Amino acid sequence: MITVSNLDLIFPDKKVFEDVNIQFTKGNCYGVIGANGAGKSTFLNILSGEKESTKGNVIIEKGNRMAVLKQDHFEYDEYSVIETVIMGHKRLFDIIQEKEELYIKEPFTNEDGIHLADLEVEFAEVDGWNAESDAEKLLNGLGVPRNVFEKKMSEVLAKNKVKVLLAQALFGNPNILLLDEPTNHLDFQAIKWLENFLIDYDQTVITVSHDRHFLNKVCTHTVDIDYSKVKLYSGNYDFWRESSQLVQKLMLDSNKKKEDKIKSLQAFIARFSANASKSSQATSRKKSLEKINLDEIVPSSRRYPFVGFELVKSLGKDVLEVTNLSARYKGELVFSNVSFVVNRGEKVAITGKNDLARTLLIKVLAGEVEPDSGTIKWGQTVVKASLPSDNTEFFKNNDLNLVEWLRQYSKDPAESYLRGFLGRMLFSGDQPLKQVKVLSGGEKMRCMLSRLMMSQANTLLIDQPTNHLDLEAIQSVNQGLKNYKGSLLISSHDHSLLSSVTNKVIKVLDNGAFVFEGGFEDYLVKESLKKQNTQKTRK
Repeated sequence: MITVSNLDLIFPDKKVFEDVNIQFTKGNCYGVIGANGAGKSTFLNILSGEKESTKGNVIIEKGNRMAVLKQDHFEYDEYSVIETVIMGHKRLFDIIQEKEELYIKEPFTNEDGIHLADLEVEFAEVDGWNAESDAEKLLNGLGVPRNVFEKKMSEVLAKNKVKVLLAQALFGNPNILLLDEPTNHLDFQAIKWLENFLIDYDQTVITVSHDRHFLNKVCTHTVDIDYSKVKLYSGNYDFWRESSQLVQKLMLDSNKKKEDKIKSLQAFIARFSANASKSSQATSRKKSLEKINLDEIVPSSRRYPFVGFELVKSLGKDVLEVTNLSARYKGELVFSNVSFVVNRGEKVAITGKNDLARTLLIKVLAGEVEPDSGTIKWGQTVVKASLPSDNTEFFKNNDLNLVEWLRQYSKDPAESYLRGFLGRMLFSGDQPLKQVKVLSGGEKMRCMLSRLMMSQANTLLIDQPTNHLDLEAIQSVNQGLKNYKGSLLISSHDHSLLSSVTNKVIKVLDNGAFVFEGGFEDYLVKESLKKQNTQKTRK
C-alpha cells in the first residue's frame, strides 16, 4: 500500500498540485488522468522517489518492492535482453552478479563459501531458479522475437526495446507497479496481452495513459489531476467521465432551482416589505433567503478543441483502387504486391506489424513517395489531404507565427478569421503570435489538424493523429473523424478511435495485404482466433 499525505508541489511560477491525500491499495489499478501539463508524470515521479515534493509524505508499506517503467531506451545497451528484464528485480540481479563473481574468485576462502551459501538461499527465496523462464514468458507474451533474447539491447529494434523495458517493469511480481504510457508504440496484440496481464495482477498498479480503451479495460479507479487538485474516483475512465459530467449537471440544475427561488423571494420582499399586513411574511422570506447557498462550481482546466471537417465537394462511388503496389525505404523493400479498393462511405483502418510499412503506404498514397511498382487510381471526384505522423518539416527553421503559418493553408487570409479558427483550436490571447518552431508536440499536432480541416478534402490519409495530444483533444479528434462525411484511410495505435470510426480494415503484409470487410473489433477477434489456431497447430 502507498499512502500520500498532505502532498504539495509548488514552483515559484506555478502550483502543480496541493494537499493531496490518497491511499493506493493492493489489488487495484489506478489510472492517472489530466490535461497536458497537469502533472501526471510528475506525480508518478514523486511516488517513485525520483522527484521531491514541496511538502508532504509518500509512505510505502514496509517490505513492498516497487517497479517503474523506464523511459530511457539506451540505459541498458550493454546488457542482453534477458539480463535487462531480470534487472527489473534489482536484488535478484545483484545476487546473480555476486554469485558469478564468487564462483570464479581465486583464492576462494571459507568466508566466501559461507557468503555464497547465504546467497544461494536468498536466490531460491526470490525464485531465482525460474528467473530466465519467467523473463522469457513475459517477452513471448509481448511479442518480442525469440532470436533477440540473447542479443545486446543496442542491437534490438526500437519497437522491441519498448517491450523489453515493459517486461522489465513487470518482472518478479513487484508489489507496486508504476507505468507511464505503457502502451506507447505497442501493437494491438501486445496491448491486449498487457491488458489481460494487469487485469489478473493482484498487486498495486498506477498508470498514466492517453489510451482510453486501455484505461477502461484495466483500471478499477481513476485519479484525476485538475486545477491543482488530485481526486480519487472509483471506476474506469468512461465511468469517471460520465459520473463527473453528471455531478456537474446536477450541481448546475440545483443552482438553477436555487436561483429561481432567490428571485422569487427577492420579488416578494421588494413588493411587500413596506406593507404592514405582509411585513412578517417578508421578514420570514428574508431569513429563508439568507439560508440559500449556491454550490461552488469550479470550472475544469480541461479544454476541448473543435475538430470538424467540411467537404469541398461530394464523393463519387469510386474512391481508390490500388493494384500490386510495392515500395522501398532506404533501398530495403518494405511491402510488395499490395492491392485493395476503397469505395465511398468507407473509413479504413490501416494495420500491420510493421509501423514503417503503414507510414510508407500512406506517404505513397499521398504522393509524397514514389512506389517501386504497381498502380494507384484515384476517383475523379477525390480531393485528398494527408496528416503525417512526423510533422517536423512543417515547423523546422520556421520563423512564422501561428497566424502567418496557418495563412499558408487558408482560403481566407484575414487575420480575424485565422484568429477565430485558432481560438477554436485552443490558441487564444497572444498565443497566435508565438513562433511555430517553439510549439510543443501537442500544439504542433493541433496546428496540423487545423491545416487538415482547412483543406476541405473529401478523402483523408491520416497517420497517428493522436500523437502528443491529451485525452480531451483525442476525444475531439475521435468525434470529428466519426462525423466526417468523406472517405478515410487511417493508421493509429488508438484502439477506441479505430473501433468507433472505421468500418473496414487493411492489414499490410510483407507480401500483399489482407482486407477485412467489417469493423475493427471484429477484425481483432478474427486475428486472435487465427493466432490461437496457429499456436495449436505448432503444438
